[in-house]
Amino acid sequence: MTPDAQHLTRLPAASWLPTATAHAARADALTADHRTRRARGEKHAVEDFLFEYYPTKPATLRVWHPGAGVVLEPGPDGPSPLAGRRWYRTADDGGVSLDVDAFLAERGSAVSFVVGLLEATASRPAFTGCFGLHEWAMVYRERPDEHRHALPLRLGEAATDAVVESHRIRCSHFDAFRFFTPEAGPLNARQPTRTTQVADEQPGCLHAAMDVYKWATKLGPLVPGDLLLDSFELAREIRYTDMAASPYDFSSYDLEPVAIETPDGKADYVRRQRDYAERSNELRNRLVSACGLSARTPSAP
Repeated sequence: MTPDAQHLTRLPAASWLPTATAHAARADALTADHRTRRARGEKHAVEDFLFEYYPTKPATLRVWHPGAGVVLEPGPDGPSPLAGRRWYRTADDGGVSLDVDAFLAERGSAVSFVVGLLEATASRPAFTGCFGLHEWAMVYRERPDEHRHALPLRLGEAATDAVVESHRIRCSHFDAFRFFTPEAGPLNARQPTRTTQVADEQPGCLHAAMDVYKWATKLGPLVPGDLLLDSFELAREIRYTDMAASPYDFSSYDLEPVAIETPDGKADYVRRQRDYAERSNELRNRLVSACGLSARTPSAP
C-alpha cells in the first residue's frame, strides 16, 4: 500500500496552505449552528444525530488531511501542523506525509472491513421498497414517553401503528433494525444481524448512505479532507429526509413531511432514495480509491 517514492505527489506550501484553510472554513460553516446550540445547551432532533450517533467532533472535521501518497513541503513557518499528529512522519527536508504502513499496522483489519463493506454495498442494486418504515417500526406500539424524540406523532399513536401493520416492513440495515420495538422486530421481512451486515447492506438504504460518513471517519487520515466533508454533507441532507419521512411531527423545525403513508409520499421518498443511492455510491468508490486496497474477506471491525 505504501506509495513508491517516485509516485509521491509533492505539494508546496503555496498549494496546501490555502487548501487546508479553506477546508477549515468549510467545516466551520457546516458545524456553526451545532456549535452555537451546544454552547447554549440546546438540542436539535435532526442534526444532533450527526454528532452523537457519529461521535466525531467539529474540531476533528476541520483538520485537513491530504490522504496517502502526498508530501506537504514546509512553508515559511516550518513543516505542516500535521507533523505532530499520529501516523505522520517528517522527512529531513521538512516534508510531511502519512506513514501508511504505520497506520495499517494498527488499523489494517478495520480498513479491510470498511473497504469490503463499501465495495459489497456499491455492487448491489438499490432496493427502494422500504419507504422509510424503519422509523415507524421504532415507535410501533410504544408508549409516548418511550419515544426517542420528544415530539408528537404526526398521525397519532393508533394511526401510526396502523401504517406499520398495513405495510410489509423490509429493513436491511442492522443499525436501524436493532432499534425496532419488540413488537415490530418479528414483522420485518428479514432479520439482519451484525454478522450479516456485509451481505445485507444495499445502496438504496438511507442509513447505509448516511453511514458512508461514519466509514470515512473510521478510515481516518487515509481520507482526503474534501471527501470527508462531502460525506458529512450528504449524511446531513439524508438525515433531514429520514426525519421528514418519519412518523414524528417536525413542524416545529419547519420540516415538511414526506408522507410515506400516501402514494405521492412514497413516490417522493423513492425519488430521493435513488438520488442518494447514486451519490453515496460515488462516495463509496472514492473512499475505496483513497484506501488503495482491493476487497478482502471482511470481519467485524
